[in-house]
Amino acid sequence: MRSIITIIKEQIKSFYLVRRLSVYELKSANRNHYLGIMWEIINPMIQISIYWFVFGFGIFHSNGRGNVEMGDEWVPYFPWMLSGIVVWFFVNQAITQGSKSIYTRIKMISKMSFPMSVIPTYVIFAKFYQHLMLLGVILVMFQFLGYPINIHYVQLPYFIIATVIFLVTLSLITSTLTTIVRDFQMLITSTVRILIYLSPILWPPYHMQPAIIQTIMKLNPIYYLVEGYRASILGLSWYPIDHWQYTLYFWVVIFILLFIGSILHIKFRDRFVDFL
Repeated sequence: MRSIITIIKEQIKSFYLVRRLSVYELKSANRNHYLGIMWEIINPMIQISIYWFVFGFGIFHSNGRGNVEMGDEWVPYFPWMLSGIVVWFFVNQAITQGSKSIYTRIKMISKMSFPMSVIPTYVIFAKFYQHLMLLGVILVMFQFLGYPINIHYVQLPYFIIATVIFLVTLSLITSTLTTIVRDFQMLITSTVRILIYLSPILWPPYHMQPAIIQTIMKLNPIYYLVEGYRASILGLSWYPIDHWQYTLYFWVVIFILLFIGSILHIKFRDRFVDFL
């Protein structure tokens, strides 16, 4: 528990530094582009168009399944996919960039005096700003897709915060392990590529048989976040309350990740330079 308290204190005390470094990270990433930060919107939109053409127009439409059944509701594929993939772009970039955040900056960090635990955090926050921009654009799109602002938007900030906390706790583990063993970064990259197909983002797994397959898929915390965003944007349900057991499971996973990550990080961070 002492390690957890130490990590939390460092995050709180360095929050102003995290904000400044994350803004700098965001600006520097788009410094040499004529369209600048607009590419953070254009790139996801291009990918969304391709996914919709392949899965929505190609696979599902050709099989006569243009809508997705969610409980008592039938949702057209494009809004269904769009409401879930918006969080995936954030999760995808934050996991891959957060995992290599320490070892790619270790030389610079060794000359500065601030906690190493905030390095993955500010990298994730740089991606978080991009997420907010993309989310804003997509929410505007939903006003023209027949899904206007609804009361369920109230739970959206909860899922946004839950996503950030999940990514920060996960990155404590991955950034430490990739600094120690570089091959772990390749494993993370490969795993993230697979996760988009093992999560309810591009295809609906709600009626898979046997039912145990869907239960196994729900062990993935990203499943909870994607479905939470979807329930909020489409106005389908009060997801954290209606699925309170799943909500409890999610936060238990978060605590376990934080417990393991804080112990690993504090144990090895004084020796990070030795692993260069």
